[in-house]
Amino acid sequence: VLLAAAVCTKAGKAIVSRQFVEMTRTRIEGLLAAFPKLMNTGKQHTFVETESVRYVYQPMEKLYMVLITTKNSNILEDLETLRLFSRVIPEYCRALEENEISEHCFDLIFAFDEIVALGYRENVNLAQIRTFTEMESHEEKVFRAVRETQEREAKAEMRRKAKELQQARREAERQGKKVPGFGGFGSSAVSGGTTAAMITETIIETEKPKVAPAPARPSGPSKALKLGAKGKEVDNFVDKLKSEGENIMSSVGKRSTEAAKVLAPPVNMESVHMKIEEKISLTCGRDGGLQNMELHGMIMLHISDEKFARIRLHVENEDKRGVQLQTHPNVDKKLFTAESQIGLKNPEKSFPINSDVGVLKWRLQTTEESFIPLTINCWPSESGNSCDVNIEYELQEENLELNDVIITIPLPSGVGAPVIGEIDGEYRHDSRRNLLEWCLPVIDAKNKSGSLEFSIAGQPNDFFPVHVSFISKKNYCNIQVTKVTQVDGNSPVRFSTETTFLVDKYEIL
Repeated sequence: VLLAAAVCTKAGKAIVSRQFVEMTRTRIEGLLAAFPKLMNTGKQHTFVETESVRYVYQPMEKLYMVLITTKNSNILEDLETLRLFSRVIPEYCRALEENEISEHCFDLIFAFDEIVALGYRENVNLAQIRTFTEMESHEEKVFRAVRETQEREAKAEMRRKAKELQQARREAERQGKKVPGFGGFGSSAVSGGTTAAMITETIIETEKPKVAPAPARPSGPSKALKLGAKGKEVDNFVDKLKSEGENIMSSVGKRSTEAAKVLAPPVNMESVHMKIEEKISLTCGRDGGLQNMELHGMIMLHISDEKFARIRLHVENEDKRGVQLQTHPNVDKKLFTAESQIGLKNPEKSFPINSDVGVLKWRLQTTEESFIPLTINCWPSESGNSCDVNIEYELQEENLELNDVIITIPLPSGVGAPVIGEIDGEYRHDSRRNLLEWCLPVIDAKNKSGSLEFSIAGQPNDFFPVHVSFISKKNYCNIQVTKVTQVDGNSPVRFSTETTFLVDKYEIL
């Protein structure tokens, strides 16, 4: 029977210990404290025995992974179990150090419980342990969805109440009456109205895309009406941070939400608004050579005022790569070919109102290496039992500005964290998915190249395929709408443009 599994220092101090049978804390601490004194350094055994128990151990840098078993336990099975315990620890800890083990102690204990139950080894492997400890709960998802719905409803109710308060205040001011104190919460009629106005203005400010400055507090003491005062403390704290200008990132970092933050729509969205969106799909070989690159772009037109429904878009196309253009079937193709203008075949007709209409799309497919916007060179070289990996990027299209660039390199499992040498930017090690994410906030003409060096146990093939993701506010193909004019009179129309360049797939195989 397996009595306990522990990670301890060379002096016998327990960092993490999991007992699988009833044992007191003093008993386990005494057993672990006695363990270093029993070891005979001159021999190559991986176990020592006393009159009552057997220690089966494995050194891990400055620490020991120790299993305490009964003397009649099967030593071969115990050694196999010990190997599995030793492989679990690097899955959760970047380094085999005391503070790192302490930080992830609960993760390790949960994993230990998957290996041994009631003192007996379970028939599991490392992949199954990872799956079991990451199990997702359907009930938890439902609970979160219900909670988010309730929060949205509460916020909508809060905004509605705030608008009612503001409307009542304006009505009172218009009629020359005293501003009501709204339920007697205000210290006086005037202070109640003032605080109500402040609350309303603060809520309306938070609805704007811009980060609002923190609202000034009233100088005197006031028992103001607090809308949503019984809300979640966490949400209130996050809202305060946002109001002070802090950039709060969600824990589930989906690319769509990141794209929405970086590429926020213009503050002043005109009656004629255009979205120019491009998506790239690219596959390269690790030894160079572009296997395939395909880029799709589109101009979406959104008109919110009927006065500007009969218009023409003047397109400037400075692309020299051989992009194939295609207009919407209702767009006058001859007019576009002759004058680079997008207008309807029937000039008397109007564009649809309050809906996104695709008026022009383009496609570029190539295997020309010089067209690659961002080249990635990953060079793993074996050095004894480990691999030294050098990876570098270079921006070939200098007119581009790429934001939130993440270069994801796969890592071999069960070998611990990589040792980072030199790096431009930052990195994240995802030990559960066995990935190294190289994060660069901006790549542009001033920051067109950079490199990362790291070492880890593995083979050169373990570090492919490399994936790249980024967001950009500048499009790859130089196609822009320069002017918008009305069909009648050819008078210019004010318009706004939103440009996005996104990654659909970008990998080095």
